[in-house]
Amino acid sequence: MASLDSWARLIRTGMILLRHDALLPKETEHLLPPIPRFLAGALRAIFAKKTKERAGERYAKAFHDLGPAFIKLGQILSTRGDIFGERFTRDLAHLKDRLPPFPKSVAEATILESLGAPPGEIFAEFGDVIGSASIAQAHEAKMKDGRKVAVKILRPNIERIIAADIAMLTLGAGIVAFFFASAKRLEPEAFVATVATSLLLELDLRLEASAADELGQIINKEPWMKAPKIVWHHVSRRVLVIEWADGIPLSRPEALELPGLDKKETADNLIRAFLSQALDHGVFHADLHEGNLFVAAPAKLTAIDFGIIGRLRPKERRYLAEMLWGFLRRDYKRVAEVHFEAGYVPAHQNVDSFAQALRAVGEPVLGRQATEVSMGRLLSQLFEITAQFEMHLRPELVLLQKTMVSVEGVARRIYPEHNLWEAARPVVRAWISRELSPVVEARRLFERLVHKLRLDDDGEAGTSRRGYLELEALKVVAQQGRTFGLIALIVSVISLGVIIWVAVR
Repeated sequence: MASLDSWARLIRTGMILLRHDALLPKETEHLLPPIPRFLAGALRAIFAKKTKERAGERYAKAFHDLGPAFIKLGQILSTRGDIFGERFTRDLAHLKDRLPPFPKSVAEATILESLGAPPGEIFAEFGDVIGSASIAQAHEAKMKDGRKVAVKILRPNIERIIAADIAMLTLGAGIVAFFFASAKRLEPEAFVATVATSLLLELDLRLEASAADELGQIINKEPWMKAPKIVWHHVSRRVLVIEWADGIPLSRPEALELPGLDKKETADNLIRAFLSQALDHGVFHADLHEGNLFVAAPAKLTAIDFGIIGRLRPKERRYLAEMLWGFLRRDYKRVAEVHFEAGYVPAHQNVDSFAQALRAVGEPVLGRQATEVSMGRLLSQLFEITAQFEMHLRPELVLLQKTMVSVEGVARRIYPEHNLWEAARPVVRAWISRELSPVVEARRLFERLVHKLRLDDDGEAGTSRRGYLELEALKVVAQQGRTFGLIALIVSVISLGVIIWVAVR
């Protein structure tokens, strides 16, 4: 049963959105039927502030007033200038890392309480705020041994704020699921639960340090991106010390004007770094917006803020790789088959019809420069396809979907003519040749046979019969060995596209 506080926060959220004309904004009035248009106009006349501000400015102020959960939504929207317009996303840009900071004295008190010593005893220098986000802020500092570091400190009372936001979002998701049957396939309650889990993990900086250490070792082995190292003996639940990241944040306007910066290679490196993390290692940075990426010439990227990481199981990685490879080869029938094998499309649907729909999506996009593709029109088409084929949101893939959309949007901002598919090709090709080769498939089948025979080795008379059935089953698996694969970028764009589409309609 939802608490009165959750109901109150939900009502407050609606009122804040109305006050900033961000619930049923005037820019979308012409899209509404007559009666909803009249009601929206009446609500706007009663509650909305009279202002000449642009839509992006109004949304930025509303999200700021609503707190961390909505600021995260704004960060996602701000990467998609190709969908919402460059002016809209520029207006949202300050939500990335330029929120009002809390006082330095509060930061120093938190360090004393968390690390057991004042900043003056730990650091040779402890500077002012260099970035202030929705959950924490960072200070520049220098260690006694001369190393330059960043000190991340949680905002005061952020745990209480996040808990209240989660309760409110859970209530809102339940209302949507109850009153709007068409939204059930979007799994709003499961989606909120997934987002809530990721937010709660951000509230313990020891977990972020662990994620940064694990993922940093992976990232630093690859040529496309780097990650700074954790200073482990100065880590607590509310304070984290990490080595300094070279370059300047991509969120700053001057970042893309650096002398000698190769924008195409930088955008390619971002896509390849993300895909390599997800496909090769099954763990990826799940919050790659511009505020968490530093850039230096000629094409050096450094990732920070590992509060949210995503993980993929081997089966999901195979689906992702095979679907991506199918799109790169324009093999839409194979892409459709993998969707069905993964359970993303209900079994009663027609695989050939779905392949036909995917062809209608893929052909206008593949091989085209980003500036030649209307992402708004593409998302509209994808939304229609998901409804037509009764596709449900996959909550366990929300982080992957969110990150894919954000990363592709950031790559477009770095290099507007960026070709996602060509950037992805070498990583996906290498994974396919390594993981789906006949030798690997044979080894996988042999290991499965040995495992099953061990489970059935109970000495009973029926053992030989069961072994025969297992061998017959493995023959079928072997015949279908080429069907191993994992979730595709298009499923990610479809699912998160639906979420964004619903959010802005």
